[in-house]
Amino acid sequence: MNIQSLRIVGTLEGISFLLLLGIAMPIKYIWGNPIFVKYIGMGHGVLFLLFLVMLLVVCHRMKWSLSVFNMGLIAAVLPFGPFVFDRKIKQLADQN
Repeated sequence: MNIQSLRIVGTLEGISFLLLLGIAMPIKYIWGNPIFVKYIGMGHGVLFLLFLVMLLVVCHRMKWSLSVFNMGLIAAVLPFGPFVFDRKIKQLADQN
């Protein structure tokens, strides 16, 4: 696991979160069709957990502080958070 793969998974996780909030949930609650929530939600859950595990491993390998992990954790639960956190990861990677 490296920084580039973390950034890719973070981007995919952010996209899946936006799809879940912006498309799947409205379809479920406006038109009563939960099928998209089932599949997009499952994909998002897998990507979310993968992102957190990868972040933990990368933070440990790169000897980043716990605050970087906490920022990533908070970013993962906010809409557009993974995209903002991606810039932070890029800055940290450029410093090393």
